[in-house]
Amino acid sequence: MAPTVPAFTPLQASLWLTLCGRALDNRLPLPILGDKMADEIVRKVDYDYKKLRIPSGSVISIAHRAKKLDEVAQRFLARNPDGVGLDLGAGLDSRVLRITPPPTADWYDIDLPEVMAARQDLLPAEATPHGISADLTGGAWLDSLPTDRPVVAVADGLIAFLSEQEMISLVGRIIDHFPSGEIAFNGYSTFAVRMQKIVPVAKVIREVTKFPGFNDPKTPERWHPKLKLAREILCTREPEVDRFPPFLRLMNRMSAPSAAVSRLGNTILVYRF
Repeated sequence: MAPTVPAFTPLQASLWLTLCGRALDNRLPLPILGDKMADEIVRKVDYDYKKLRIPSGSVISIAHRAKKLDEVAQRFLARNPDGVGLDLGAGLDSRVLRITPPPTADWYDIDLPEVMAARQDLLPAEATPHGISADLTGGAWLDSLPTDRPVVAVADGLIAFLSEQEMISLVGRIIDHFPSGEIAFNGYSTFAVRMQKIVPVAKVIREVTKFPGFNDPKTPERWHPKLKLAREILCTREPEVDRFPPFLRLMNRMSAPSAAVSRLGNTILVYRF
């Protein structure tokens, strides 16, 4: 008998969109991410992913975004083997299994209590080396973390569900807690905000998104005096595009020469402090 699908609030249920996107990518002949664990979870709970109406382009976009965030975390911890990794709003993602941090690093998955309980039920123990049940808009979750080690914090999709002030406060608390590090999240443009109102796949998150979006990748530098843009990853220019289906590959290659056009799609922003 398949495990019961957890009864999530609309905000918590948004994790199914990215989880199913990664799972469907794994079923492609040439997956971008190849997240077998996501596929196993979706099959295990027999989740009806068809009701999400995720088009193939969005499947690839979700997987590509996750892969780029994996690379940011993996490279940071390779350079800082004593570092701390944070997955902010981890959902049912098993990122730590994909990036295999050095044994001297510590990895923390943080999400709401109901989501963390579901992780315990649906993911193997090694997928959550350290789990923290918390609302990221509060600050108490940081109290148990070291203050003398560099940190890499990644957030896949989280920015959409926070207000601008909540995002600014979250970033500020991380910077004030750790001596140095990187914070990486997906770009969320004003175009993306507008598209959520009309694109069918966005229906499941439309009512719980709050962030207004921004188009200049340097905008978050105003959130904290220590925060500086380290890298803007325009996914249209990344090597995985060569493995995209023909039409999607063509669209990405046509967009790639223009940073402004590329920012309308998938971008990963990496900031250093």
